[in-house]
Amino acid sequence: MNLRRRTLMIALAAGVACLAAQAARAADKIAMVGKSSGNGFFIAAHQGALEAAKALGVDIVLSSPAKATAEGQIEVINTLIAQNVKAIMVSANDPDALVPVLKKAMARGIKVVSFDSAVRKDGRLVHLAPSSNALIGQKLVALTADAIGNSGEIAVLSATAQATNQNLWIAEMKKALAQPGAQGLKLVGVVYGDDQTDKSYREAQGLLKSHPKLKAIVAPTTVGVAAAAKAVQDEKKVGQVFVTGLGLPSEMAGHVRNGAVKSFAIWNPIDLGYAAVYIAHGLVTGKATVGEGARIGVGRVGTVTLDANNEAVMAEPFTYDAGNVDKFAKFF
Repeated sequence: MNLRRRTLMIALAAGVACLAAQAARAADKIAMVGKSSGNGFFIAAHQGALEAAKALGVDIVLSSPAKATAEGQIEVINTLIAQNVKAIMVSANDPDALVPVLKKAMARGIKVVSFDSAVRKDGRLVHLAPSSNALIGQKLVALTADAIGNSGEIAVLSATAQATNQNLWIAEMKKALAQPGAQGLKLVGVVYGDDQTDKSYREAQGLLKSHPKLKAIVAPTTVGVAAAAKAVQDEKKVGQVFVTGLGLPSEMAGHVRNGAVKSFAIWNPIDLGYAAVYIAHGLVTGKATVGEGARIGVGRVGTVTLDANNEAVMAEPFTYDAGNVDKFAKFF
């Protein structure tokens, strides 16, 4: 074999090897779809996802719509299907609207996991909840009582009207408000900021104007709770109206320091993103199975156990206040 031919064969072999490596790399790609781009919660979840991907040796891509809409997520998911990703993890803006496109994904062998905000059961294989709905609803009421006592008008600033998790948490809040000891807290309104900072801010301002006796705004959304706290500060209602809900320490530390917020809660979104990747990877590789009682390893987080609806729960929300918020603000 002459030198020129041998060189050509080596080059061809190298090219084939390169293409094979690229194909293997694409085959290992797992996608995470948040509710919207720029949302601090999903930025933190992506940090955890990257950590898990590195440990597992897979590629991870965060691809979220500009706004928190089902239509935006459907467009993103269709693009991911065309890219032949092996798994899609999604926090649903609408539990029902995403089902057809996710069924399409699963029909092509893509493993679908919802996390944070659930997709309807027939549109995914597993749902990973950050906490139980009842615990979250009870925590939101306890935070409110901690801020204003056991009586007074309160209102809820939610994300989208279709968000699965938001609606479940509000329903559990209402149950908790009906219990002895909390019946003095009067829920006077629920409004929706669509997980957009500007709209959430305007909705909070509207609550302050519509309900002059309002004592607390409860926002079970990281975008909404920060926007509401800013509205209270800008309207010079600090000390008169308190804000609480589910927020990120890095976004809420200043509001705790200025007195608009006494305390708030959140699970660790980094751990949530990390665990979701382990579940998705387990389904792709066949190391994880679905079914009631099935246990799935999620790396350093431990294990989660599936219920009859193939749902798993992580942990109770953790409370942040002036004593610890600055410490955690360094991380997420």
